Amino acid sequence: MNANLAELRARVDGSPMSRAQWWAIAVCVLLNVVDGFDVMVMSFTAVAVSQEWSLSSSQLGLLLSAGLAGMAAGSLLLAPLADRIGRRTLILAGLVLAAAGMLGSALSQDAVQLGLLRVLTGLGVGGILAASNVITAEYANARWRSLAVSLNVTGYAVGASAGGVLAAALQDGTGWRPVFACGGAATALLIGAVLWRLPESLDFLLTRRPPHALDRLNRLLRAMGRPALEYLPGASARPASRIRQFLTPRLRRDTLLIWTGLSVAMSTFYLVASWTPKLLVEAGLSAEQGITWGVALNLGGILGTLLLGLLAARFGLRRLLVLYTLAAAAPLAASFIPAGPLYGLSLALGVLIGLFVNGCVAALYTLALSAYPPEVRATGLGWVVGAGRIGSLISPLLAGGLLDAGWGAAQLYLAAAAVFTAGGLLAAQAARTSR
Repeated sequence: MNANLAELRARVDGSPMSRAQWWAIAVCVLLNVVDGFDVMVMSFTAVAVSQEWSLSSSQLGLLLSAGLAGMAAGSLLLAPLADRIGRRTLILAGLVLAAAGMLGSALSQDAVQLGLLRVLTGLGVGGILAASNVITAEYANARWRSLAVSLNVTGYAVGASAGGVLAAALQDGTGWRPVFACGGAATALLIGAVLWRLPESLDFLLTRRPPHALDRLNRLLRAMGRPALEYLPGASARPASRIRQFLTPRLRRDTLLIWTGLSVAMSTFYLVASWTPKLLVEAGLSAEQGITWGVALNLGGILGTLLLGLLAARFGLRRLLVLYTLAAAAPLAASFIPAGPLYGLSLALGVLIGLFVNGCVAALYTLALSAYPPEVRATGLGWVVGAGRIGSLISPLLAGGLLDAGWGAAQLYLAAAAVFTAGGLLAAQAARTSR
């Protein structure tokens, strides 16, 4: 049998999910779990690292931003390769880079070495995140696509939470270095999981047509319970897009709106996640209480992304994005409550911030994946994620400079709430026209 490309894609979208499809999504979620650990581990070890090397707030801000700078570079420079060499191939390369960066970080002897290795880790993670989110969206059918993408974002929050728990358990007895070593080992082990259970993207095989594409495609279709093809459908593959193609009249508006929204959402989340544990310790709480707050933030993120995925099938993404944005404003503005008797309230606010901010990130990822055609989807998502990471790497640096300049924590978080609200409401306009 055979069908044109649109018919084959529609058949996958309208059919029930097979075990092979769920396995592909599960591996992508696991990739995001480890990526979340690798990126956020710096915020949970910030106090110990700062004490060992007597770092100022600005110096620590550079370290907190180093991994995010690498993620931005990986998303902008490496993610477009997924449209040329394959999503799975890029994920394997990213795992090698991230594992090397994490294991090397455990052996670093000064802040400069650690910063460079954090950039290397982020470079690998940036490529992995873009490619894994694309594979997730392409293997999910229409009914479960929003939930699948939300599960990916949830995996990132799960990994960040695990990083906090592991950091609290290890740092008392062995210091901060074993935390990085554990993350590096877990990242390296995932190479085997990808080789075992993660297939290449269907859409990549259909549009780019690498060697033996028909045989590979038919193996995947049989694993999904679909009939094999006699020949590859549709026209020849188109070359991967350059950035200017995302600024064509058809895509320009949504691209810029999604870039703005994701940049603001990620910058807000990483400012809060990176600095709150340390600021709470400076306000008189214990290091364990600061780490616990970070875990609460990420647990809220898990709940928020799962909830968004379930609600998206019934309510429009634009409506949910507006609701999540407005609901995040109050806990963001009131999030820094350092007083001991109010620590429980501070934890509750952390959960709410994670819930609503991460929900906005999941909604924006879903919008981005629906905005671009399959032959340039990894490039498009990579640039979207890169725009978000540029915001996220700037915010810890900016926060460190403002704190050194005399800003109080309450002023910092109030400003973050105002910027986040404006950016989220602006990005919600992209949902009016996204498919």
